[in-house]
Amino acid sequence: MKAVVQRVSHARVTVDSEIIGQIDQGVLILVCAMDGDSEAQADQLASKISKLRIFKDADGKMNHSLKDTSGSALVVSQFTLAGDTSRGNRPGFSRAAAPDQGEALYKHFVNALKALDVPVQTGRFGADMAVELLNDGPVTILYDI
Repeated sequence: MKAVVQRVSHARVTVDSEIIGQIDQGVLILVCAMDGDSEAQADQLASKISKLRIFKDADGKMNHSLKDTSGSALVVSQFTLAGDTSRGNRPGFSRAAAPDQGEALYKHFVNALKALDVPVQTGRFGADMAVELLNDGPVTILYDI
């Protein structure tokens, strides 16, 4: 699975002019299931992100995790993270999981975060979404599990 994790002051996702998910301080997670990915990888990714120490402590050092700060996660599916740009000028997405597999792994990942006591809001799998965020730092971390 691939993910982009951004530390945010706030973020929200809108579908058809309706806000369907929003958080205050926490992380925006753009996630993509790749062909051949498993639930075990989704669990591993959720575990890593829940413990990721990217929030400042009293000394201003990044020593606190999402769980330490009682922050939330906004999880948005983004198959374009699978984009292959090695040939030509138009990315190919054949390495992304098929939509049914991708949606199942997306939901599994969301549920894995919730099981780790992370408050989670989501986008809508397969929808045309508008994502707004205020990146805090900026801090952006890439995962490829």
